[in-house]
Amino acid sequence: MWLGPVFEREIAMAPRARGLYVARAVYASVLVAIVATCWLVVTGTESINSAGDTARFGATLLRILSPLQLVLAVLAAAMVAAVSVSMEKERRTLELLLISRLYDRELVLGKLAASVVQVTLLLVSAIPIFAIVLLFGGVTAPQLIRVFLVTAAASLAAASIATTVGFWRDTAFQTLSITAFAIVAWMACGEMCLFFFGPTVAAMISPARAVYAALEPTGGSRFIPFLGVTVSIIAATNFVAVFNVRRWNVAADGKFGVQDAEYESDDLLTLGRQPAGSHVSEQSGSVNPDPGNNPFRPTITRDIVRGTSREVWKNPILWREICTRAYGRKIVVVRLAWMLLFAGSAAIIFGEMQKNRPDHSAITIAIVPMVLASLVAVTALAVTSITSERDRNAFDLLLVSDLSPQELIWGKLLGVLAVSREIVIVPLVLCGFLVGTGAVSLENGIYLALGMATLVFFCDVLGVHVGLSYERSARAIAVSLGTVVFLFVGVATAMRIMVSFGSSFELQLAPFLAVIVGGAVGLYAALSARNPSPAIGWASALLPVLTFVAITSFLQGNALQVFLVAGVAYGFATAALLVPAIGAFDTLTGRASSLE
Repeated sequence: MWLGPVFEREIAMAPRARGLYVARAVYASVLVAIVATCWLVVTGTESINSAGDTARFGATLLRILSPLQLVLAVLAAAMVAAVSVSMEKERRTLELLLISRLYDRELVLGKLAASVVQVTLLLVSAIPIFAIVLLFGGVTAPQLIRVFLVTAAASLAAASIATTVGFWRDTAFQTLSITAFAIVAWMACGEMCLFFFGPTVAAMISPARAVYAALEPTGGSRFIPFLGVTVSIIAATNFVAVFNVRRWNVAADGKFGVQDAEYESDDLLTLGRQPAGSHVSEQSGSVNPDPGNNPFRPTITRDIVRGTSREVWKNPILWREICTRAYGRKIVVVRLAWMLLFAGSAAIIFGEMQKNRPDHSAITIAIVPMVLASLVAVTALAVTSITSERDRNAFDLLLVSDLSPQELIWGKLLGVLAVSREIVIVPLVLCGFLVGTGAVSLENGIYLALGMATLVFFCDVLGVHVGLSYERSARAIAVSLGTVVFLFVGVATAMRIMVSFGSSFELQLAPFLAVIVGGAVGLYAALSARNPSPAIGWASALLPVLTFVAITSFLQGNALQVFLVAGVAYGFATAALLVPAIGAFDTLTGRASSLE
């Protein structure tokens, strides 16, 4: 096969995994639940008497499902591709692939194709549900085809970016962070084109604008150029990856390997020139006769230059996280990426505040993507700080050492915050920038900053908790990032349904309860996989509800309510996850079962 054995292995092994079928069933069930909930809301508000009523329902429903599917598909494709390549590096198996008979093209394209298999099957499983929307009317088959083509193209482009970044960077954290930055920057370019050139050009660049253009009956004129842009992104990223995969993954290690090889070869040559019975001394740097055996048998002597050893802190885990390259080389690239995000968001906010009538929705659009990307990056760093130890077979060494659970957990938590300091500080600085430009008052800016700090620490604790709870790295990363995405994207989708179909609280209660109850059950199943507790159960039940209240308060400009709700909800959830991580450390790490 042209894609090579990497893709062939994925095709052969994927059907054996139970998660493949579970993911498709869950995704299709969620879409059916959304359709059923929207139908119940509509039938409760008005009587369906004509084809026009069902047509309006179908058109509105498609405008809800299409963006949701786009977001999930793009994030899933990017995450799977990034984790797939990063795990090869963490487990030191990428070197084996590079020394095999695989062509660079087969390695890169095979990894890319293998990573989008599951996302492709999810999109295929969603076709029958979207066909139900087609039966309501108000939607044509070409519209559905355009929506799925836009989604598939955007997902493949995101996976291509993630694969290229994965081969480029050292660790999973760097790969996930830079991929998140690239996706946000892609969306930001579309919004800038909307501001300067209008919706036509924006639909050619941004996936979000393209999917809305595809929903229009005459959206074909802007649909084809977007496919051209995505094909260009896919071709460019894969071209760069194919021609640099060996330089990225061999040159850095090879440089040190060559030095070691030369050093060893010099020693071996020196030893090989000496007769048998000679020995190595470390007192001087010359060759002297061996007085004990034979004066004609010289002794090899060399000086060993020892540098001053660094002093380890009282908490060695925290020292290792901060003072060593535990998260790879050149992590400054991630920090520069977040500086660019801050500059873009600040420019949009400053431009809006210079107008006579600032558009607060534009300010919100400038803030939310960067905040969500920061939360995702902190979560990724926290969970990979644990999974990387497992993949390198170093976690068992930590467990048998004399480190206490407090030292290990707090060392990881504080180390994550220290390493990701730019990612943590930039959103807080943006809150101060909002105060400086007059977008919010000083009091509201303080509330927003405190609420953001609470969310960041929650994501830090969430990543460490999930990393300890799941032994498989891919599953741990998926659960932690999926939790963050659900708490914001899922709740935002519920709000969209309520606004689109409900005109009173009684009618809006159905979609609200559907998302809240379903989300609470899913959160509890994910967070209590190894050590269930009543506190985690209460946290899972409260988080979706209070997140809904916090998002509503943020959109209404009530910063105090946002801080209070976020402090109560995520403060309690943080304690519910942190206490078992320390108190039930043996259970979480597998050294003891929950029944002991």
